Amino acid sequence: MSPRPVTRLLAVLSALAAAATVGVVVGPAPAARAAGPSYVALGDSYSSGTGTRSYADDGTSCQRSAYAFPSLVAAQKGYALSLSACAGATTATVTNSQLGALSGTTRFVTISVGGNDAGFADVLTECATPWWAGNCDAAVDTAQAFVRNTLPGRLATLYAAIRSRASVAKVVVVGYPRVFMGEDCNAGTWFAPAEQTRLNQTADQLNAALAAAAQARGFSFANPTGRFVGHAVCDSPEWLNGLSSPVGESYHPNRVGHASGYVPLVSALLG
Repeated sequence: MSPRPVTRLLAVLSALAAAATVGVVVGPAPAARAAGPSYVALGDSYSSGTGTRSYADDGTSCQRSAYAFPSLVAAQKGYALSLSACAGATTATVTNSQLGALSGTTRFVTISVGGNDAGFADVLTECATPWWAGNCDAAVDTAQAFVRNTLPGRLATLYAAIRSRASVAKVVVVGYPRVFMGEDCNAGTWFAPAEQTRLNQTADQLNAALAAAAQARGFSFANPTGRFVGHAVCDSPEWLNGLSSPVGESYHPNRVGHASGYVPLVSALLG
């Protein structure tokens, strides 16, 4: 592939990195529906619905969607949903701005968080550049070290706070799919096969950390890896967006990814 102008590439990748911070200043979550058991969906863009291209006009930049798996699960089961998840959320922002939705009457909770703590969007940005313009291996090494050494403590603290506020709730921790399938078909990115392998390994490592922390707290873990096999970026059909316009939609589940990837998995674990 012939190189694109570096200025254009940097503009695209800067926007991709900025997408990880969307919604860190948040407002209240949409009010729960009046009937049905209380269900609170916490977490980041993988729960809010970034990638589905249709978002609630709720006065925030959280990108909460009726096509996100929490909305679809709630409709399927008749739960009263409080969709508190917000694009860009980290363990800290979940703690500071989302846990207020929980109470002693909350029956069900889902949470996806950890990818932004590990700086996964920044890692994608670094790895998307040509080999001569970035250092993908160093970025992946840093993220993996964080997941191994720092993230478990953050998750343990957050999960304890969730259990304290929602003492009787069934809690499901939701993981992240592998984004790549070994081929980069998007113009404007340069993900080498070896880089895609390492990025997928990082997703596996992140899921392992989430699963271990969930088990330690007595929560269930929803691992989407198997369901998304054959549906990664550049697969047919793909359930994950590749490099998109607007760029914030990139590398997130699309509507089919939520409906066919996440909903069956999460619905079964919520009971």
